[in-house]
Amino acid sequence: MPEARRVAVVTGGAQGFGRSISVGLAGTGVDILVVDLIEAKETASEVETYGGRAVSLVADVADPGSTERVAALLQQEFGRCDILVNNAGIYPNVGIDEVDFELWRRVHAINLDSQFLMVKAVLPLMKQGGWGRIVNITSNSIGLVIPGLAHYMSSKAGVIGFTRGLANDVAEHGITVNAVGPTASKTPGGLAIIDEEHIDALAQAQAIKRPGTAEDVVGTVLFLAGDSSGWVTGQTIMADGGLVRL
Repeated sequence: MPEARRVAVVTGGAQGFGRSISVGLAGTGVDILVVDLIEAKETASEVETYGGRAVSLVADVADPGSTERVAALLQQEFGRCDILVNNAGIYPNVGIDEVDFELWRRVHAINLDSQFLMVKAVLPLMKQGGWGRIVNITSNSIGLVIPGLAHYMSSKAGVIGFTRGLANDVAEHGITVNAVGPTASKTPGGLAIIDEEHIDALAQAQAIKRPGTAEDVVGTVLFLAGDSSGWVTGQTIMADGGLVRL
């Protein structure tokens, strides 16, 4: 009997980094549950070109009820979960004088709380399988001087703290937890933070002097989501062309 295919959940998978990560995982023989606020038809179609199975779920990952639906659908459709990529996030560039508590909480709910909720949703299945890879998307912005991102940087620094703490709690179950920090890239999310001209200028401060793309983060995620990274946990890797060094 052939070995069962691994199953990954990718949040924010309808476009940008999430779409590229979903397709990259599919290329390694992984089936994908794509979770986003919109139907991820294009992502699912690309996944299926690699012979994988794709299921799209429209859900708000910052809502506990929605992440319970993720857990139920995983059990119903696949009966397992091996990989979680917490990619969903928002990037409002707003000066601190204009950041009210509602926006502060919304950014933290989507960028940080959702990662906790998704982990809680998939962890029982990972423990059941005795193997798991959790990859949390943070941001290299925490090491840069970009105004208007205090709320965003706070949430993304929190992702690193969550990654480090969670790694300690799940290691005994064969599960690793790591974070990846992309740079501002020419994706819908990246262009919401900084315009194309400034992304080009920022690239000149990198060791690799070209703007980032959604595909540039995929290789790092694939490493952390696979067998080869089994001795790596609690770490943050900046996949940003050499701009920020931790």
